[in-house]
Amino acid sequence: MTDTSLVATRPALVLRSLWRDHRVWMASALILAAVAVLDAAQARDSLVFTTRSLLDTAPFLVLSILLAAWAGATGADNLIARAFTGAPAMMILLAALAGGLSPFCSCGVIPLIAALLAMGVPLSAVMAFWLASPVMDPSMFVLTTGVLGLEFAVAKTLAAVGLGLFGGWAVHLLSAHGGLSDPLRPGIGNGGCGGRKIHDPKPVVWRFWAHADRRAKFGREALSVTLFLAKWLTLAFLLESLMLAFIPAETVTSVLGGKGLAPIALGTVVGVPAYLNGYAALPLVGGLIDQGMAHGAGLAFLVAGGVTSLPAAIAVWALVKPRVFLLYLALSLSGAFTAGLLFQLWTLA
Repeated sequence: MTDTSLVATRPALVLRSLWRDHRVWMASALILAAVAVLDAAQARDSLVFTTRSLLDTAPFLVLSILLAAWAGATGADNLIARAFTGAPAMMILLAALAGGLSPFCSCGVIPLIAALLAMGVPLSAVMAFWLASPVMDPSMFVLTTGVLGLEFAVAKTLAAVGLGLFGGWAVHLLSAHGGLSDPLRPGIGNGGCGGRKIHDPKPVVWRFWAHADRRAKFGREALSVTLFLAKWLTLAFLLESLMLAFIPAETVTSVLGGKGLAPIALGTVVGVPAYLNGYAALPLVGGLIDQGMAHGAGLAFLVAGGVTSLPAAIAVWALVKPRVFLLYLALSLSGAFTAGLLFQLWTLA
């Protein structure tokens, strides 16, 4: 290749390198630029929405980032991983219960999930925790009780734990036939070598700041997790702002109204793109129920939307391989529909 051809191809190589390394940030920038050309006011609104959403979730994300970095720097991740080991039935049960009661949101739990999978924790237990966690937490229970009533809050809690158990056992049975090994994408976590922490744990150094190498590891882990979450959540909240702008709540109401099996199925499917967030969705569902929507459809909407909301789905896609992502979606949607159907039968009994 001549010097001239090298010069000609260098910009293309640079662009490909930039896209490969910063494609998520570039995608967000391109989307915002396109919106600005078509509707400058909406671009400003989307930018404000994205910024506010990131600030609103910052406390939970900072806590998750610090926990992940702290676990790596002290070696406490050995203890976390070993808590998810043991008999499959007990692992799945404890993981589902922990997920249903934990205060983690669907995105805030991502660093913990990545660490658990990278250390070789069985996908069945991780999936049980993963599916149950975004559906319910203590503060959500209180708010759901105030908006939709105690019966609905209890049903949502049981749905969270039930979804975790369902997903955990489904993955356990599928794993027995192979095909779900090494679920993380290349470059996420520390790969299968982390499994050694379970079988050959090292002593935990609680005062990690007294060791220069561990302080450095804390910094590296915190920076890595922060950049990972920031780029994907920025894209997710940007897309969510556009969804809210162009899919009016009235449209959701007209689609989800009525009774029977069809609204439950629609609530499950529509919950994926139309879900706002755990707190904002409650008043919407309350209004839909007041307009005649079946309780089962409302529960299916909340469960499906909570687990597969835009930020959660994008984060999961970035973390695991496609086959695991598709399994995650299938378990989420089928579990949400089943929960809605059972709740509907209960309310009619």
